[in-house]
Order: sequence, then C-alpha cells, then structure tokens
Amino acid sequence: MLEAHNKKLLERGVEEVIVKEHLEGVLKNGKKLRVKFGIDPTAPDLHLGHTVPLRKLRQFQDAGHTAILIIGDFTAMIGDPSGRSDVRKPLTIKEVKQNMKKYLKQAGRVINLRKAEIHYNSKWYAQNPNLILELEGKESIQRLLERDDFQKRLKAQKEISLLETVYPLLQGYDSVMVKADVEIGGTDQKFNLLMGRRLQRAYGLPEQDILTTSLLEGTDGVKKMSKSVGNYIGLDAEPADMFGKIMSVPDNLIDKYYTLLTDEDRKINDPKEAKLKLARIIVSQYHGEKAGNEAQENFINVFSKHGAPSEMPRHKLRANSYKLIDLLLEVDAAPSRSEARRLIEQGGVQINEEKKTNPEEMITITKEAVLKVGKRKFLRLLA
Repeated sequence: MLEAHNKKLLERGVEEVIVKEHLEGVLKNGKKLRVKFGIDPTAPDLHLGHTVPLRKLRQFQDAGHTAILIIGDFTAMIGDPSGRSDVRKPLTIKEVKQNMKKYLKQAGRVINLRKAEIHYNSKWYAQNPNLILELEGKESIQRLLERDDFQKRLKAQKEISLLETVYPLLQGYDSVMVKADVEIGGTDQKFNLLMGRRLQRAYGLPEQDILTTSLLEGTDGVKKMSKSVGNYIGLDAEPADMFGKIMSVPDNLIDKYYTLLTDEDRKINDPKEAKLKLARIIVSQYHGEKAGNEAQENFINVFSKHGAPSEMPRHKLRANSYKLIDLLLEVDAAPSRSEARRLIEQGGVQINEEKKTNPEEMITITKEAVLKVGKRKFLRLLA
C-alpha cells in the first residue's frame, strides 16, 4: 500500500509511470531521487500548461527529492518535433536568449529555485563540439523515425528535417549529464523521455524512471494549451485577465483543471460556482490571496451585476481628443490597426458604458473616462 504522499506523486495528474514497480519500490524505501524536468524557451512566457509538470516537480521537491530544471537553450534552437505536423522553424541564439529572460522567475512561482538545480543544456554542447556526432553514433535512423509524429508525416509525404531527428538524442543526453533518476514530461514527450533511458544505458548509467503528466487543453477546450494556438493563460497575466480566462474554460474541463492546476478537488456541482472557486484558487497561487479575492469580486461585479471593476489600470493620455481607432492604439487596447477596427465595428468597444461602432468617431476626454474593450479589458483614461 503506497503512503499518501507517494500516492499523490504517482497518481494525481499522472498518465503513465515507467517503470512503476521500480519507482514505487525506491520511494517506499525512502531513497532520495534526482528528478528532472526540461523546458525549451521557444516562446517568451510560461503558461498554465507548463505548470502541470512543474507542479509535479514541486511535489517531488516537497517530498525531499532534488528538483532539476533544465532550460533547453540549445535544444530550443532546433525545436521539439513532438506533436508537430510540419517542420518547426529553427530559432536563433538571439531569439532564444530573448525568450528565456523571464523563464526562471516564472518557474520560481511553482518550484523552489533556491533548493533546485538549474542547468542550461548549451553548457555541455559548447564544451564538446563533437558531442552531437558521438550521440548520432548511439542510435539508428530507423529507431528515430519510429516516433508517431514522423510516421504521420511520412505517410502524408511531408518533410522531416535531419535536425528534428537529432532532437530526442539531445534531450535524452540531458538525463545522462544530470544523472536523473526520474524524468517528468507531458504525454507528448514519451518518445524523448524513453530516449533518455536508452542513452543512460548506452553510457553505463542506471535508467531513469519516467512519469508522464496529462496534457492541459486551453481555453478553447480542444487543443493543448499553446501560445501559438492562442488558447493559453499566461503566468504573467494580470489577475483580472487570468480570472476571466479561467471562467471562459468549457465546463467539461473543470474537474481536470482542479486536478492538474490545484491541490484541491472539485466539491461544487454548479459549474459557475465551481469555476469561480477554481479561478480564485489559481489567481491566488500566482498573485496572492488578496488578488484572488479582488479578481473574483470584480468578475462578479462586471459579469453578474453588469458593472465595472473597482480597480482598473490607468492611462494618462497625451492629448484630449483622438479618433476612436487611434485611441485604442494609443492605450495598447488592440495589437494592430486592423484588430482595433474589427473590435469597434463588431460592437466590442464602450466608453462610459456607451457602445461605439464608428472607428473614425472623434472622442474627447475632458477629465477621465472608462474604456471597455471586449468582455474583460477595462482602462481608466485620464486627460
């Protein structure tokens, strides 16, 4: 019978454990493990989908094991082919460095960085220029092409770059370098995680156990949460925005969000009330309890009572009068002129609760006004 904390490690939010009997045994015996999770900085921000394996890493950390976070600044330049139906565009060193500026700070919201080992995998590749050739000699091309993503592309007569076939070897070698006992990753990472075991065996090391976590669907309720898809909830999102996006998640994902993103289970049947509590818990985790309570209060005020939040960002205007379309761009309420025009013409813009649909209308702010864009964005404009 597994102890309660080990049961949580191996079962909550977990899809598969390889080799489960072995990992259960070493946990029961009290062995302190080196537990690895790697993340490639292919985009500037982490989102709630990334926190699923990070939370599992934190659970191991809280149980007294060593958490090892690999920042894949080298592997990010190649790009993980997992789940890809076409060739990923390689990133430059400059792009990777820009992307990873906030990664540690964001990851530190989930794991205890002071007690974790942090590694950048460019270190060992820079030290040994021949390493990639060495790794390529450890595996066959047939084995590398076995992965489902590549098989689908071959059947569809789509290209597979040589760089992509090397990726699993590079990620797997990270496990060799840090002598990982356990590696955590999403279910889409299984091929790469297994490669870590194969390479550890090739280098005469004990094979790591593998723990795959469930993938988190985004706000669309269909696809894996991803910045490129646009269905993500960023860790750096403002409390009100984070709260509102969680409330927009389809009802059928409520239980899964509780399981993967919190330490609580859903205990409320009513979907709206269950999501209100869920959103408050998650916002509180990353912004503090006060912010969570305020975000809930503001959400209820705006969406149930049709009011405006008591607190909202302020923007000092450089002029008193603007065309409406220019005003949205001035306060960064829209990413582009075409998007600003679309929002206005589709009735998504209000000033002082009055809907505005003419992008060319002149708007004069004499003292202050409340601008609402879309369902959740409010700004207090100051003349």
